[in-house]
Amino acid sequence: MTTNLILVQSLYDAFAKGDVPAFLAQLDPEIRWNEAESFPYSDRNPYVGPAAIVQGVFQRILTDFEGFRVEVGELAGSGDVVTMFGRYKGQHAKTKRPLDVQCAHTWWIRNGKVVRFQQMVDTLRVSKTIA
Repeated sequence: MTTNLILVQSLYDAFAKGDVPAFLAQLDPEIRWNEAESFPYSDRNPYVGPAAIVQGVFQRILTDFEGFRVEVGELAGSGDVVTMFGRYKGQHAKTKRPLDVQCAHTWWIRNGKVVRFQQMVDTLRVSKTIA
């Protein structure tokens, strides 16, 4: 596994453990983070910097979903761009409907830090979970 694939895997490992400091340590201070268009948290795109991501994405996920997790299926890429293909799982806190949707994340890495992130997700299925 290449260094950048290992870095991205470490991000998912930290997220799964709830180790926010370890996750944020891998992000460039000026990271540009974009949620998929029509995803509930895309309303503040682009998120710039780790604090904006924590407030605008992570805190909202923890409020809106119970047992939220990212199941990593495959990491692919070479050089400075890595894509993860996987699934979001959990349960919506209000509707109690299960969340089980396909997702992909692309990470751009420079000098050992993530400088850009793009989420792709089945937004139609997400909307059916939260409605």
